[in-house]
Amino acid sequence: MKSRPLKKVNKCSCYPTGIQLHTQNGEIRIVLVGKTGAGKSVAGNIILGENAFPSKISSISQTKNCHKRRGKVGEQSVAVIDIPGLFDTSLSNEESLKKIAECISFSAPGPHVFLIVIQLGRFTEEEQKTVEMIKTLFGDEASKYTMVLFTHGDFLHGDDDDDDDVTIAQFLLGNPHLDSVISQCNGRYHVFNKKDKNRSQVTELLEKINTMVKMNGGSHYTTDMFQEAERAIEEEKNRILRENEEKIRREEEKLKKEKMIQEAREKELKEKNERILRENEEQKRRQNELKQDTQEAQEKAIKEEKKRIQREKEVV
Repeated sequence: MKSRPLKKVNKCSCYPTGIQLHTQNGEIRIVLVGKTGAGKSVAGNIILGENAFPSKISSISQTKNCHKRRGKVGEQSVAVIDIPGLFDTSLSNEESLKKIAECISFSAPGPHVFLIVIQLGRFTEEEQKTVEMIKTLFGDEASKYTMVLFTHGDFLHGDDDDDDDVTIAQFLLGNPHLDSVISQCNGRYHVFNKKDKNRSQVTELLEKINTMVKMNGGSHYTTDMFQEAERAIEEEKNRILRENEEKIRREEEKLKKEKMIQEAREKELKEKNERILRENEEQKRRQNELKQDTQEAQEKAIKEEKKRIQREKEVV
């Protein structure tokens, strides 16, 4: 079915001037995370209302490093940090994790929200792991500051027949894995449609972020939380390293034991073969001696018989 823009929420294309988030310095800091091609840069441009981030259709990540742009949404100051795509096709996992971790310094003193950007209709197995990856990178506390942002909202709509329209709630009912990701974000999500020029979709997003910030007591994700997450990551690395070392040690002991058993078997087999060889040689020697003794006895008997015959002839 062909896509079309989402219905306008209202006719006003401007922001309500009264929206102001509950933050300490008045600025809301938004970190965009997601799989390459999910539309993070486009989402950042929609939020800021300008082409602040480069974006085009590509399987290669347009974001190689962390980028930060500032702007205004009505009276609200906003900072948007676009970071390298999770599971970036051009970066190794280690490089990708390192790049993503750098976003903390770009969002100092810390982000109010991690927006997990997912393209509607293209939810992958990799994206199912996004929340877990964020928890791994930024700690369990990060889940308090996460929200799913769906892009390509026009995917939910048909052509000209309103009966073809599907609500986001209906769409989620048919996608249990996607619904699970949202549940891990405490049910927080929003939908963006880049074809919808009505800026109310941005205002509604900020209102949801405002609600989340108030639920978090006006706090944001902090450097201390990140450092704690780093310690947890380091401890996990050390644990895995210790386990690997212990596994290697056990394998080496196993190989050493197997080698000793093999050497013992080879030694036993060698000794057995040598014993059999000695026994065969001894048996052969005895057989030769017996043969020689028999031959000598026969020769002696023949010789004595000849002497006896000779004596008898002489008597006659």
